[in-house]
Amino acid sequence: MISIPVAVPAAAEGKTDISCPHPNIAKPAGIPPRPVPPPDDPVNSAVGGDALATHGLVIPAGAKQPPAVTATTWMVADLDTGEVLGGCGPHVYQTPASVQKTLLAATVMDKLDPKQTVTVVRGDLDIEVNSSAVGLVVGGKYQIATLWLGLMLNSGNDAANTLARLAGGGGPDGVAKTVAAMNAEARSLGAYQTHAVTPSGLDGKGQFTSAYDLALIARKDFANADFRKYVLTKSAQMPAQPQLKQKGFQFQNENKLIFGYPGAMGGKTGFTTVARHSYVGAAARNGRRLVVTLLGAEAHPLRGYQQGEALLDWGFSLPKDASVGKLITPEDVAQQQAAATASRAESTTEAKPVSPARSSSSGGGLPMLPVALGVAVLLAGTPLLLLLIQRRRKRPQVR
Repeated sequence: MISIPVAVPAAAEGKTDISCPHPNIAKPAGIPPRPVPPPDDPVNSAVGGDALATHGLVIPAGAKQPPAVTATTWMVADLDTGEVLGGCGPHVYQTPASVQKTLLAATVMDKLDPKQTVTVVRGDLDIEVNSSAVGLVVGGKYQIATLWLGLMLNSGNDAANTLARLAGGGGPDGVAKTVAAMNAEARSLGAYQTHAVTPSGLDGKGQFTSAYDLALIARKDFANADFRKYVLTKSAQMPAQPQLKQKGFQFQNENKLIFGYPGAMGGKTGFTTVARHSYVGAAARNGRRLVVTLLGAEAHPLRGYQQGEALLDWGFSLPKDASVGKLITPEDVAQQQAAATASRAESTTEAKPVSPARSSSSGGGLPMLPVALGVAVLLAGTPLLLLLIQRRRKRPQVR
């Protein structure tokens, strides 16, 4: 059920955004310019609740100040209830880096047999020079489960390409088909600010996401038992390829959350020089399962996963009924899409055809203009319909 929070950021009252707490450190030199994001969309920015439509801080009324982190945007939410506990610019467009691999997992993990053995082709290794790779070799034979481990533990871009190609049918257009499926999956989850260009999260023109969207994606991922198993694996073995005279080797999980944080459920790290550090992590404590998402962070004084730990600690310290918004569900999205389809059908049925003679006498068919406009609005109004539904729901109580 979608609900609207009682906590409203200052910006919603016509004032400036509330500043997010950041440590007082110098920004590293030589960082490439950030990609220019799409313009803010008032409707998409308010998905999950009006209070989330801010570039600044939004927390429950009376809640203690969250920790100062270098992340440009972040959000903490409850995986089970869907309540958003707080955030900094939760709907602000950001560049994802390798946390985009969580969208790849959400899209195709259930479509690939983990026990199937596949052969790597040369195109699978077409990745950016010096980018993260798990060490696949052309002609090598690997189980799909091993590729998922290489993707989630070691952030292998070679594994991302291989999985995307296979999920897209195995041909030369397989990766492109899977990227299209990833974007369709994002829309079905209500992640309207997410657009994938690469399956791995390597930078691509027009590729964006948001802290809110990543939480929606993570919610589907952590509902998958295979995903939970992979991201909690501390180390794995890449099999030898004797026919290629390639020895086997061990690789480690780069998400250090699972090595020491109480109740850690796993997650995904990310980094490119453009996106900077990104992170998705989840943990369970006292009957609650929280997820944290953060984007645009620096690794000093805290690494991405450490910033995630600090924000999870803050989230667990809040009352269970604390909320500033809601994670929408695929059912919510499907419901409003069905409503839009029904409305379009009704508009088409009720629209009466205009004869050429009447059309001419009435100015070239102008009587049909309101119907055309109505259909156009319905076609473009998927998030708007969802927002209107939200505003009719009962507001939660926040202490």
